[in-house]
Amino acid sequence: MAKLEQFLNFHTHNSSELPAERSILNILGQDMAAYGFDPDRWVSVGIHPWYVDVKTWQIQLVALERRATQAEVKMVGECGLDRLIPLSLEIQLKVFEAQVQVAERVQKPVVIHCVRAFNELLQWHKHRRTQVPLIIHGFNNQPQIARQLLQKGFYLSLGTALLRENANATKVLQEMPIERLFLENDDRDVPIEEVYQAASVHLQCTTGHLQNQIWTNFAALFSQK
Repeated sequence: MAKLEQFLNFHTHNSSELPAERSILNILGQDMAAYGFDPDRWVSVGIHPWYVDVKTWQIQLVALERRATQAEVKMVGECGLDRLIPLSLEIQLKVFEAQVQVAERVQKPVVIHCVRAFNELLQWHKHRRTQVPLIIHGFNNQPQIARQLLQKGFYLSLGTALLRENANATKVLQEMPIERLFLENDDRDVPIEEVYQAASVHLQCTTGHLQNQIWTNFAALFSQK
């Protein structure tokens, strides 16, 4: 069970979990069969765009939906769009949409990976009335992009970029609603407490206040109708 004094690490690829944190471990689609699910360990499951196989992704999707019903699976993802890979955005959008539909059926939030494809994501969202919360993980882009996403109801999870004073994530943090904020360390070997400490300095609040707020934000993900 989570304790409110723990640091919620919203998205991580690090399998270890310190006593001071409650993390959500991301299990990539191709690793679902090999991962031994632990009912005491929170996870997210999704088909990452880097690992989409055009011939087998629908088989992965069936496995994903079966796993997504389990209580320890808190979210679907990471899934999304990446302009830096050779797979066409048309196929990426199809796989992404299919996973959002899974999330809607199991009523769990979606963790989104988006690289240089925010225009496409926003265009998709314009024509899609989603029934579950959408969270961009590892956001470190321009504040104007953040404003567009926030206006459309997205949440943003910020990471170790907050340790750099002039990072876009730092600028975004200072102007975004704290009610839409999450913090993570993704695949970095940086204690989540350090990310919280950096964020609390930028926000001029205590880490304890930030912990409480982010737990409140997390609870809100599961109270939306």
